[in-house]
Amino acid sequence: MLQRNLLYTGVTRAKKALVLVGQKKAIGCCVKNVTVNRRNTLLAERLNGKIDRMPANQRYICFDVETPNAANERMSAIGISVIEKDKITQEFFSYVNPEQPFDYFNIQLTGIDSAKVAEAPTFAELWPKIEPILSSGILVAHNAPFDLTVLQKCLQAYDIQWKNLVRYLCTVRIGRAELPGVSHKLNDMCAMYEISLDHHQADSDSRACAEILLRYMHDRVKIGRYIRSFGMSSPRTIIEGTCSI
Repeated sequence: MLQRNLLYTGVTRAKKALVLVGQKKAIGCCVKNVTVNRRNTLLAERLNGKIDRMPANQRYICFDVETPNAANERMSAIGISVIEKDKITQEFFSYVNPEQPFDYFNIQLTGIDSAKVAEAPTFAELWPKIEPILSSGILVAHNAPFDLTVLQKCLQAYDIQWKNLVRYLCTVRIGRAELPGVSHKLNDMCAMYEISLDHHQADSDSRACAEILLRYMHDRVKIGRYIRSFGMSSPRTIIEGTCSI
């Protein structure tokens, strides 16, 4: 965000007075940085209505990851459920050797320990198999920023280059907007919709996420308006409308 064009835009909006709050070094970086990255706000699509009318052949890649410890920097399992034409058409599951120690809490939560993943592929070994799936549509997860951040950290840890930005949907975010007043925890949502769930098992959680998204579609929720972009080069870059945080 330290770009000259953005600083110029802010400064030139002042009519009577201007107060800059921050570090002189940051202002200097803005002045020197003339790089203008491609905007990914989807504003044009929103204005012409295309976001609310998603194409019938759009693929949604619902995924869930489990982690071995509190650092949440590696996967111990990943589940993927693909939605095409309003139905689940493909599913994938794999344990992942995180090459990190397991915390007792995570073992109790997921049932996954070092013995269970001893023969499993590492993330780097698994990536060629899951990358074509993850790249084939809009990513979806229940509390998506968490799963996307784990994915981003795994890519960084193994020095794997992928997309700078990915488009995604968060079924928690959609639920909070469309169904206020109810719990949006995965197990509570599944109970409400009578969806089978073996919680904290990546294959079951990813399928449950897909089933919830299908319920939203069935209820004619305009899910396109909830599409966001996540910066894979930085886990805190979430582009929403015209704001980036």
